[in-house]
Amino acid sequence: MTRDADKKPRPTDPTPSTGAETDIAPLGQAKSKPPHEQTADEDVDVVDWEKVAAMKEFQALVTAKLKFILPATIFFVAYYFALPILVGYAPEWMKQEVLGRVNLAYLFALSQFFMAWILAALYMRAANRFDEMAKGIIKKAGNLKVKR
Repeated sequence: MTRDADKKPRPTDPTPSTGAETDIAPLGQAKSKPPHEQTADEDVDVVDWEKVAAMKEFQALVTAKLKFILPATIFFVAYYFALPILVGYAPEWMKQEVLGRVNLAYLFALSQFFMAWILAALYMRAANRFDEMAKGIIKKAGNLKVKR
């Protein structure tokens, strides 16, 4: 005995068609997948990444990023942990009052906010340089397509 529900054709697409524009394209739709969702076999715009990694410009970009990020990170971590270390090992020095009842430890803690903002601003300036370098690499990488 078959029911009427069994006779109806089943939809081939189990994905709901509701959601925002940025949702994953439902299966069976005529629209192609966005580039970030394509598999290696579906991607027709494949660049030879080994050749890109070998480019002098790419190596210069990686070196420039390392020259900024590594020292900035070391400085940030050292500055951040300096407060608890100084409070623990030099409590009398950190208790010194500087402005009324405000002591050196409070000023040091407040300075960490400014230090983080300054580092963020410096990184934004450096990131603009990195972006310009990356644009040049992307232009050159367009010529390094993989032959299929």
